[in-house]
Amino acid sequence: MNFFRLLINKKVIKNLLFAIALTVVIIFITFKFLNVFTHHGDFIIVDDYSGMTIEELETNDSIDGLRFFIIDSVYDVTKEKGTVIVQDPLAGSKVKENRKIYLTVIAKLPEQVSMPDLHDLTLRQAIAMLETYGLQVDSLEYVPDIAQNAVLKQKFEGEIIEAETMIEKGSGITLILGHGLSKKKIPVPILLGKKPSEVNRIITKASLNVGIEIFEDDVDTSHAVLYKQKPAFSPDSYLNLGESIDLWYRSDEDFNLEKLLKEYQLDSLMIDSLLYDTIYMETEIDTIL
Repeated sequence: MNFFRLLINKKVIKNLLFAIALTVVIIFITFKFLNVFTHHGDFIIVDDYSGMTIEELETNDSIDGLRFFIIDSVYDVTKEKGTVIVQDPLAGSKVKENRKIYLTVIAKLPEQVSMPDLHDLTLRQAIAMLETYGLQVDSLEYVPDIAQNAVLKQKFEGEIIEAETMIEKGSGITLILGHGLSKKKIPVPILLGKKPSEVNRIITKASLNVGIEIFEDDVDTSHAVLYKQKPAFSPDSYLNLGESIDLWYRSDEDFNLEKLLKEYQLDSLMIDSLLYDTIYMETEIDTIL
């Protein structure tokens, strides 16, 4: 009974209503403060900064309220140095003021790598080592030496290059190799229908050199396939170590490899070895060497 009297007491009701009102006011003020503090509803739409330099970003009034940080750089000779190629967040994203934008740009200087020591390695081992370091074989030179297909010297731009010398990544290295005492020759590899990168790999691993390269109709290397080689493949065609093969490429659009092979009068066994067994040629070379 006393409890119900207490509930209907005016003073208690007044205090209860005051407490509820105070709670509502505090919650309202808190949310208002959070809206102001976090700029709720205010955002900036991120533009596409691809192709812009850091200098251009820093002087661009339209990007006030954002902060830019370079987190990575890559070297690409086809793009302007110092320009943006990747951004995070992406263009079109909604972000708060003072947001950090992380950028990847084109390096102004090419990446440098340490030249490995290839001395006494076999040609295969030297190729693998160069690829590991981001380098490539430019050409092969053979000299009289009992150590057949072993690296005797390594050259860059015509000069001997010592191990641990810093060099631009992607550079081509000339390998000086021993000719050995064997008089055996290298069978001309089947290259028709292959991409330039695969052609170069097969030729180099075959202890041969790439000769003249002709790309008809200015075809891009990514869409080029080989349709002619000199000397042409035949079961009885052989080359000396270090000799060159000239190459002709054209577009892979509407390219009919089987028809081309028939024009060269290659039988089905040869066609199968070309289409499905790229190790065929390398196995033959290993046996000879």
